[in-house]
Amino acid sequence: MEGRRALPAEALNGHELAVLPKPAAQTHWSVDWSVDALAGAAYGAVAEFYPAATAKDGAGFGFTLGSLKQDGALAALGLAPATAPHNIRERTREMTKHVVFGMVTETVRRVVRRILA
Repeated sequence: MEGRRALPAEALNGHELAVLPKPAAQTHWSVDWSVDALAGAAYGAVAEFYPAATAKDGAGFGFTLGSLKQDGALAALGLAPATAPHNIRERTREMTKHVVFGMVTETVRRVVRRILA
């Protein structure tokens, strides 16, 4: 504990706490966000030329993106480490987040379209 102040848990235990490395899945969040940003940009471009892509207010886009990512497309491309199979609760939560992402992407696209028109 030389050179730094002891944490309360260290003082209580009488020794330094070990710093654990982050799991590989947490270190690749930037890849995940980059893929989402690129997919959102591609969605915006496709929606301008093929309006049917905006069906369900972007939920279809989010569902498709979530399906591709949950089934290991990033790992297959070597962009992220393979993850262990998730239980149904985790898969449902991830899919819900992607559907919301799709709907927000569509809402932002519409707002920007109105501003630029």
